[in-house]
Amino acid sequence: MLFSAAYLRDTVFFKANLMDFYILIRDYIGFPNILIVLFFPLFLISLFYFFKRDKRIYRAQYLEQIMANVQHIASGDFTHKVPVKEGGDLSQLAFNINRFVEQLQLSLEEERRSQQTKNELITNVSHDLRTPLTSITGYLGLIEQDLYRDEVELRYYISLAYEESERMSQIIHDLFEFTRLRNHEFKLQAAKINLIEMLHQLAEQFQLQLEQAQITARLHFEEPALYVFADGNRLRRVFENLITNAILYGKDGRVLDIFGSRNNGHILIDVVNYGEEIPQSDLPHIFDRFYRVEKSRSTHTGGSGLGLAIAKQIVEMHEGSIHVSSDIERTVFSVRLKEL
Repeated sequence: MLFSAAYLRDTVFFKANLMDFYILIRDYIGFPNILIVLFFPLFLISLFYFFKRDKRIYRAQYLEQIMANVQHIASGDFTHKVPVKEGGDLSQLAFNINRFVEQLQLSLEEERRSQQTKNELITNVSHDLRTPLTSITGYLGLIEQDLYRDEVELRYYISLAYEESERMSQIIHDLFEFTRLRNHEFKLQAAKINLIEMLHQLAEQFQLQLEQAQITARLHFEEPALYVFADGNRLRRVFENLITNAILYGKDGRVLDIFGSRNNGHILIDVVNYGEEIPQSDLPHIFDRFYRVEKSRSTHTGGSGLGLAIAKQIVEMHEGSIHVSSDIERTVFSVRLKEL
C-alpha cells in the first residue's frame, strides 16, 4: 500500500508528540514511576475481568447449590430450606423458593387437618347415632316379638323408642346447622332485639323442663331494656343451648341464674349454674364440636355434642364473644355482644 506524504507527516508528528509526552512524564515523575502510570489502566482492566470471571464462577456454583436444594425439597422434605446468600437475583430466587415451600407446607397441613376433621366428624356422628338407633331397634324388636306383659309396658316401649328417635332427629338437625354455620351458607337477618324480653320468653319456654329437673330460674337485669342489633332466631338458639346445657349438667345446684348488664358499649349476659365443676383441663375444649366432659358423656344426659359449638359460631358471626369459667361453686357462660 502506498502512503501519501500527508499521512506520513501526520504519523511522524503523532509519534514525535507521543515521544515528547513520554519524555515529559519520565522527567516529571521519574523513570521507575512511569511504569506505574502506564500500566495502571491495564491493571484495572485486568482486575475488572478477573472479578467478573470470579463472579460468573460464584453465580454458577450458587445456582448449582440452589438446584441441589430444590431437588432435595422435591424428594418430599418440605422442612428443608435453600440457603439465601446476600445480594443478587439468585438470592431473591432462593428466598422466593423458600416462601413457596412454606406456603405449600401450610396448605398440606391444612389439608391434613381438614381430612382429620372429616374423619373425626364421621366417627363422632356414627357414635352418637348408633346409640339411639340401637335403642330404637331394641324396643321395636321387643314389640315385634310380643315380648311385653301388657299394654302399659307396650306404651312404655313405644315412648322410649319415640324419645330416642327425637334424639336422633336433634343430632342430625344440629349437624346440618353446624355445617351451614361453618360454611357461611346463610346471611344474618339482623334487627333491633331486646335481650331482656327474649330471655324472659325463654324462661317461660323452659318452665316445664326446669320443673322436671327441679331447678328454679332467676333473672337479674340492671336495666329495663338491653338492645342489640342481631338475628333474633339465631341469637335465641344461643341462649336455648346455654339453658339446655345448664339444665343437663347443673341440676344438682337447683338454681339457674341469668344476669344481664351493660359494659363499655357492650351487653354482657351470664348464664350461671351451680352444678358440678367443669375440670380445668376440659375448659379450653368446651366449645369444640362433639366435645363432652367425660363425666357427662352418657346416653341419658349427653346432647348432640354440637350445642355449644353452634352457640360459639353464632355469637362470633355477630362479632361477639362467648367464654366459660368454672369452679367448685358455679359455672358461668358469658356472652358479650355489641350494644345497639
